[in-house]
Amino acid sequence: MLINSELSKKDIMKDPFLALGEAYMDNVIDFQGSIQKIIESVYKNKDSFLNKAHLFEKLYKITSHSIKKSKKDIEHHYDLGNDFYELWLDRTMSYSCAYFKNEEDSLYEAQLNKIEHILKKLNLRPGDRLLDIGCGWGELIITAAKKYGVKALGITLSNEQVKKVEERIEENSLQNQVEVRLIDYRELLDTGEKFDRIVSVGMLEHVGRKNIPTYIKDVSKLLEDGGVSLLHCITAQIESEPNQWIKKYIFPGGYIPSIRELAYNMGENNLHLIDLESLRLHYKRTLECWASNFENQLDEIKDMKDETFIRMWRLYLNACAASFHYGVIDVHQFLVTKGLNNDIPMTREHLYR
Repeated sequence: MLINSELSKKDIMKDPFLALGEAYMDNVIDFQGSIQKIIESVYKNKDSFLNKAHLFEKLYKITSHSIKKSKKDIEHHYDLGNDFYELWLDRTMSYSCAYFKNEEDSLYEAQLNKIEHILKKLNLRPGDRLLDIGCGWGELIITAAKKYGVKALGITLSNEQVKKVEERIEENSLQNQVEVRLIDYRELLDTGEKFDRIVSVGMLEHVGRKNIPTYIKDVSKLLEDGGVSLLHCITAQIESEPNQWIKKYIFPGGYIPSIRELAYNMGENNLHLIDLESLRLHYKRTLECWASNFENQLDEIKDMKDETFIRMWRLYLNACAASFHYGVIDVHQFLVTKGLNNDIPMTREHLYR
């Protein structure tokens, strides 16, 4: 670590997460070698601040998540421009944990694996109504419609994502099978629509701590009796607010729920947890691929973004990779049914055929 100018001891003592992040963004400090490995080395020290986030939780206010505020938070991160994300994501434009079946899988292959893994878990049938809450750039709903013959609705709060999904629906001639709407999941309840299958990948992290019970309850209301839902999200061991640097610069309004928090709310809403799988090391590798792609496209990114943004994004991708490798977060897929469903396969064998 290179220290280019004096760091405020007061800032470090008050909030080392924010102090470290802003110091790197402003080039007050710099790193030689792998940022990911440097941060991992701090995580390996059990007495480091990275392992004592609870000591700073009094600084972290629990933010409100009105529909208007949620839309603004999503726009902050996801409306940076499709051209920006296209530079370093894979061809599917999947911005969530991939699934590496083999060491030699490319990021693109791993993202296709992830989508197929999820669709197999959902046990789809032709004609099923599938809802994707936080549908991203649409790869999952388009694949589900083409391969499994479902009628799919994707919802998002990102204008840029809606634009891209609409283009892809038209390109694939799926206007009668796939739809995308700019709408909050809470607003969807007012339509009275019900779905046989509901999936959500990497969206729950934006719901907020206070809204976890609301989100789970609304999924239950939107799901037909006997319906199946898969929730794919980052998880924490215990409940705590994300650090201020992440909330200020990367994911305003973000919150990572604990497994027990989610399982409790599922039980309270007649959602039976039938499968739970950790993909932690898959996310570490996904983030390493994104960080590498980001650096390989730096000349093009410099034409779009300033140096402070580039340093911020570099730290975000590498710090997240370190967090999944040696840190305090995980990513899980929760598979639930509304009430009992005896048609779900009794083993996981079908997932690996």
